Amino acid sequence: MTQRRRPRDRFAERIQGPQGRPRLLRPKRVTIIGAGIAGLAAAAILAEHGAEVTVIEKTDYLGGRVGAWPVDDERTMSRGFHAFFRQYYNLRDLLSRADPEGECLRPVDDYPLIHRRGSMDTFASIPRTPPFNLLGFVWQSPTFPIRGLRDVDIAAAVELIDVEFPATYSYYDGESAADFLDRLRFPDEARHLALEVFARSFFADPTEFSAGELVAMFHTYFTGSAEGLLFDVPVDDYDTALWAPLGGYLESLGVTIETGTTVTSIDPTESGWTTTTGEANLESDAVVLAVDPAAARDLLSASHDSLVDSAPAAQRWMETIGSQTNAPAFAVLRLWLGTPVADHRPAFLGTSGYDLLDNVSVLERFEAGARAWSESHHGSVLELHAYALEGDSYDTERGRADIVARLLSDLHHVYPETAALTIVDQELLIEADCGLTDTRPWEDRPEPSTPIPGLVVAGDYVRCNTPVALMERAATTGYLAANHLLSTWRVEGTDLWSPPTRGLLRRGVLGLIRRRR
Repeated sequence: MTQRRRPRDRFAERIQGPQGRPRLLRPKRVTIIGAGIAGLAAAAILAEHGAEVTVIEKTDYLGGRVGAWPVDDERTMSRGFHAFFRQYYNLRDLLSRADPEGECLRPVDDYPLIHRRGSMDTFASIPRTPPFNLLGFVWQSPTFPIRGLRDVDIAAAVELIDVEFPATYSYYDGESAADFLDRLRFPDEARHLALEVFARSFFADPTEFSAGELVAMFHTYFTGSAEGLLFDVPVDDYDTALWAPLGGYLESLGVTIETGTTVTSIDPTESGWTTTTGEANLESDAVVLAVDPAAARDLLSASHDSLVDSAPAAQRWMETIGSQTNAPAFAVLRLWLGTPVADHRPAFLGTSGYDLLDNVSVLERFEAGARAWSESHHGSVLELHAYALEGDSYDTERGRADIVARLLSDLHHVYPETAALTIVDQELLIEADCGLTDTRPWEDRPEPSTPIPGLVVAGDYVRCNTPVALMERAATTGYLAANHLLSTWRVEGTDLWSPPTRGLLRRGVLGLIRRRR
């Protein structure tokens, strides 16, 4: 199945899926472990081509780190705010299966980024097309005065437009985002607001985050894509708007979805695979492992001996998986306030330079459920996000209380009126299940295919050759994992789209001039 909508960017690249028969001639059974974006993406492609798919998820909800679930008083909680950028071609393709018209997403007019010292950047009025978007940003940005260009290292700055993926990822092996920013010598506040925000959106400290990933994101959003810098958000909580409809679509294809179920081991057999869940054994021809690095490491460790015996190269691959790490923990604090915040507050605000706060969302501005609660209680629903928490003090009750207090202190500085508002209720979530894209060599990260027949992996920590990340990398690697299995069965896969894989210098000046702003 090919994508239903062509990207706006004329330089976006279509990646042809494997060729073969339209559907399986004989049934193949596939077990998918994990019902996040990667697992659901793989399930959709495999089921559409005739596979008998079972998805097993340890939580009680779909969507993984983009999940949501109900709490009391008709309220919902989530894993935190996510921006659905226009460059997320494959994720949007996945969502279109249950929502062909794209009605589950709505645009955010702007997302200001504010520094604690008071400077603010916005993206609403700058052009979409590079390099005009970058020039427009520099022209209007109070954090990037023209005089600041004098201090920028030109050679390092040229690297941002002289890219070609996937080679660019390997070029920065061993270099952190912080090291690259030091070389670049951007003005301090511009560094925080325009660049370091990318590292923290990966739930990582810039000193641990890959410079190659940072450059890829700068290319995708600033210098390489004509999709613009604004994004969309779901019109309701993630489950209502996204995953319940997609789950219904998958079930209409015959997919079995088991939530609240923990997989304890996966073992190759002479005829395929056995997946063990508590007392039950599920037989299948293939397995898609679509969980975070720590969960994958634990599960594969429990199955180590049988996996290593299944293929000569399996030991080295197991070592690669075993070396993958998770990012530091992140916190999501959702507040139900007895009085609305000021009318002029944006739906989403990115922050920099604060103690813990990385962003704040006013959920009734875009989520139907939050809006209903806000109207019935004459209040507001806010969500505060803190990335890359330090240490592990949050494991204690006192530590969690400290996280809440520090986030509220930051909120009162950003939105002063909230200091006097009554908190009707609150929910705090702290998790540490995000993959860390650190400075290790690019080739030392796992790719969707593995040396073990019938086993593939997917997720936002899995390597792919295109400049994508986060939710889009999860969807892309889910597609790639499914395509790999289908190709081994001589069945066609699905095409993918990618933002341009080459920077402006590598496309040529004439091609740049011909493009419309």
